[in-house]
Amino acid sequence: MELLNDMALFVEVVKARGFRGASEATGVPNSTLSRRISGLEKAIGLRLLHRTTRKVELTEAGQVYFERCKRIVDEARLAHEQLGEMLAQPSGVLRASLPVDFATVYIAPLIAEFAQRYPGITFDLDLTPRQVDLVSEPFDVAIRIGEPPSSQLIARPLASFVPHLYASPRYLEHAGVPAEPADLESHECLNILKERPWVLHRGKESAEVTIRSRFTLNNVGLIARLATLGMGIVMLTDELVVDDLAAGRLVRVLPQWHGKPVPVYALTETRLLPAKTQRFIEFLKERLAGGDARSRQP
Repeated sequence: MELLNDMALFVEVVKARGFRGASEATGVPNSTLSRRISGLEKAIGLRLLHRTTRKVELTEAGQVYFERCKRIVDEARLAHEQLGEMLAQPSGVLRASLPVDFATVYIAPLIAEFAQRYPGITFDLDLTPRQVDLVSEPFDVAIRIGEPPSSQLIARPLASFVPHLYASPRYLEHAGVPAEPADLESHECLNILKERPWVLHRGKESAEVTIRSRFTLNNVGLIARLATLGMGIVMLTDELVVDDLAAGRLVRVLPQWHGKPVPVYALTETRLLPAKTQRFIEFLKERLAGGDARSRQP
């Protein structure tokens, strides 16, 4: 049993990248942590950590040991949860990484509903467009839009949203209303990340359009805002521009055409999930697939 405890302490030191952070997380004094890890290294016969005054780094042997220990520790924690009432009433801190604009515009009411359903859960939410490292950073789950990355992470599909074309009435009054996809080549189009052809679909038909844009952005909120200000045509999902559509700031362009469906998925490091994370993913899948997030807002 002492070996298992030392393994758990070792995992906390690595996750915190130092003894001080691990001490704050576990409540175990620095000196005790150092002594227990040293005893673990002595028992194994290999050095697991390179220690400096500012941080600790894994040795090659330590990296192998950490990967094995983390699985064991995660399984042990999960076993404890499944034996108690936590499975029915999850508790603890749920640490989630969410896309900035999607979370603000669309997921916020879902989080509020989930929080009311499970009062024992507290939330540490990080809104960021970057791909967080679920192995070295303390996140339970990351919600992302677009094709999942090729990695060892577990991607669970939640929903699929269909993008459409939108523009402001002012822009269309000035530039004209495109009647077919080819007309977009003479329009100002707002693009995400980098210029590339837009591929549009209508039933079994498809059309590839080479677009031009003065703006190339990596933020959905800003690109939608520019569209409302008459700067061009944008291709986004209804879920991201629902308020602008309701207010008349944007209108659908080429309504019979749409882009390739965009997946929404939950990324986790492992399939062994604590109850809080499992319930959160299940809840989002139910609500997003049903498309009723906006209707549940007060």
